[in-house]
Amino acid sequence: MMKKPDLKVVLLGDMNVGKTSLLHRYMERKFQESVSTVGGAFYLKQLGPYNISIWDTAGREQFHGLGSMYCRSASAIILTYDVGHKQSLLELEERFLGLTDTANSDCLFFVVGNKVDLTDGSEGEGEEESKSERPRTSSTSKVRKQVDIEDAHALYKRIMKYRLVDDSCAPVAEKMCFETSAKTGHNVDDLFESVFNMVIPLILKKRANGPDDTINLAQSNTEKQSKSGCC
Repeated sequence: MMKKPDLKVVLLGDMNVGKTSLLHRYMERKFQESVSTVGGAFYLKQLGPYNISIWDTAGREQFHGLGSMYCRSASAIILTYDVGHKQSLLELEERFLGLTDTANSDCLFFVVGNKVDLTDGSEGEGEEESKSERPRTSSTSKVRKQVDIEDAHALYKRIMKYRLVDDSCAPVAEKMCFETSAKTGHNVDDLFESVFNMVIPLILKKRANGPDDTINLAQSNTEKQSKSGCC
């Protein structure tokens, strides 16, 4: 019998930013060419005595309304963009941030720029050249990097303001923003290990606060989002 997850982690972002490839690289230890996710899919990660569900959501417009359902009761959200496509970063704030209102009040937010291997001056020199996943170009040549890590830091700080989290209580942006490559594996393990290291205390806190030590993924969240307190 499958144990119910202790908590939920959700990947959000526009289509073709590589959410599925990031998750597949981490869980399966190999690169998977981009395949559009229909609705949502999830993996279960066993981390010692803890069960963590990791949800991969569709970025297509027609599935946009499902995002808030997948974010319901989430303990961590990984907002993903393409470092070579500035609009994908803007979409996180314009289209996806509002979907996170159904997440837990103490939900952790990570901002991740994927596809650094496709940009000029990319990390992992000498690693296998990537074939572009993006439908907007058929060229395998490098593209100009359009989003710097400082842009991700700025977005993270705006997210904290949106969530009404006091600056003194929020984790620093430098710990919550990553640049990755699902193709080469650059920073992928560091990202997910950071997420898990930060959510485990949330599991312990939840167990200490009540007898129910699991999260019901279908649970309805009817409470209005309120200001998050310090940990």
